[in-house]
Amino acid sequence: MVKQEYLDKAAVLIEALPYIQRFNRKIVVVKYGGSAMLDQELKENVIKDVVLLKLVGFKPIIVHGGGKEISRWVGKVGMEPRFVNGLRVTDAETMEIAEMVLARVNQELVTLVQSLGIKAVGVSGKDGGLLKVEKKLSEGQDIGFVGNVKEVQPRILFDLLEKDFLPIVFPVGYDDAFNTYNINADDAACAIAEAVNAEKLAFLSDIEGVYKDPKDPGSLISELRVEEARALINDGYVGGGMIPKLSNCIDAVENGVNRVHILDGRIPHSLLLEIFTNKGIGTAILRDDGEKFHHEHA
Repeated sequence: MVKQEYLDKAAVLIEALPYIQRFNRKIVVVKYGGSAMLDQELKENVIKDVVLLKLVGFKPIIVHGGGKEISRWVGKVGMEPRFVNGLRVTDAETMEIAEMVLARVNQELVTLVQSLGIKAVGVSGKDGGLLKVEKKLSEGQDIGFVGNVKEVQPRILFDLLEKDFLPIVFPVGYDDAFNTYNINADDAACAIAEAVNAEKLAFLSDIEGVYKDPKDPGSLISELRVEEARALINDGYVGGGMIPKLSNCIDAVENGVNRVHILDGRIPHSLLLEIFTNKGIGTAILRDDGEKFHHEHA
C-alpha cells in the first residue's frame, strides 16, 4: 500500500498544476522585506521559493529594501538618525551609507540565488535609468534624499529576463540632476510591477494579510476586489502601516498588475502556498472584474 504522505505530496503537485500552466512565462514581482530578510533560514526559504517559481516557468523579479540594516549601520558609524513625521531624514551621509548597505544586501541575495543554480543579476534603480525620481516631501517638509518614482525605464529588466537571468533590484534612483535618492521599497516594487505589466506582485512582510477585524485572527480575508479594499480603508477597518501598503496594492492593480498578494514572510514558503494552492494563506487583491481563484470551501 502506498503511504498516505506520498499520496498527499502528489495531490499538492496536482493542485499546483493549473497555476503553473496559467502563469507560465508570466512576470511575477516579489517585494522582499521584513523579518524574512533578517533571519537566515527564512531568507533561504524565500529565495528557494523564488528559484522554484523560475524553474517552473515563471519570470520572477525580486525588489528588496533594507531599512533595518540601514538603521544598524547608521548606528554603527555613530550617526544619530533624525525623523520627521515618522520618516527617516536621509541626508547626504545617510544616503551614502544606505546605498552601500543596500548594495551589500543585494549581493548577498544574488549569491544565494546563484548557489541554487540560477543565474541572478543585481540591479540598482540607477542602472539603465531604471528608476527616475523626484524629491518626496512629508507633509510639506523636506526629508532629504528620499524620492518618489516618477518614471520607470524597464528595458534592462526585459533584457535580463530574456537572457534567462533573475533580476534582483535595490531601490535607489536619481533625479533629473543625477542626485542619488533612496526609494521606499514597496513604492519601487509597485512602480516596477506596473512598468513590466506583471501578472502578479507579492509583498512579503511581517503581516499575515488583511483582516476584516484586526483583533480577530479568524477574520483574514483571502481575496479582495479593489472596491472592497478601498471600502476597508475608508471605513477605518485598516490603519497604521497597512494603509500605504493597501493603497499601493490598489494602485498596482489599477495600473495593469493582475493580482497583488500581501503575505507573511515569517511563514516558511508562504509565497509558494499563496501562489500554488486553492486556499492561499495571505490576502490577494484583484481587479473588480477579476476572477476569484480561492474557493472558500477548499
